[in-house]
Amino acid sequence: MKRIILMRHAKSSWDNPALSDHARPLNGRGRISANAVGEWLRTKGYIPEHVLSSSAARTRETFARMGIFCDAEFRDGLYHAGPADLLETLRRARGNCVLILGHNPGIAEFADIMLSQQPKHPRFGDFPTAATLVADVPVTDWADLTPGTGHPVDFTVPRDLTG
Repeated sequence: MKRIILMRHAKSSWDNPALSDHARPLNGRGRISANAVGEWLRTKGYIPEHVLSSSAARTRETFARMGIFCDAEFRDGLYHAGPADLLETLRRARGNCVLILGHNPGIAEFADIMLSQQPKHPRFGDFPTAATLVADVPVTDWADLTPGTGHPVDFTVPRDLTG
């Protein structure tokens, strides 16, 4: 059994119109959310061994603020990646628990297609910023991963954690 954690980056800032989309940092609410999700993951024991993340500033900052210490790769190819690219990336992952940190709509679509059933959470369908899904998949080798086989373990959004 392997575990995947799929997370959308925390809320980003639009304050500087001169910045490219790739360079946008988190805003104040995003920083609070990233901290809260990191604490939630640690408290629940959902600790990734490996992180595969978009190279965007907001995904890098989200990960940095989570307080999770493990090997992390920041890849240009995961910037706005779709479900097919995310699946191929995960099939080459290492470790038993992997966190993918990405962007909508790709990360939300990937979360949806990977599960055998959706979690009973009203926000799963729109996968807001910093939404985080924890799911177990019945494989011993990531290369054997197929859509529709994941079992949801947990799902949260920042509002659940910060009010």
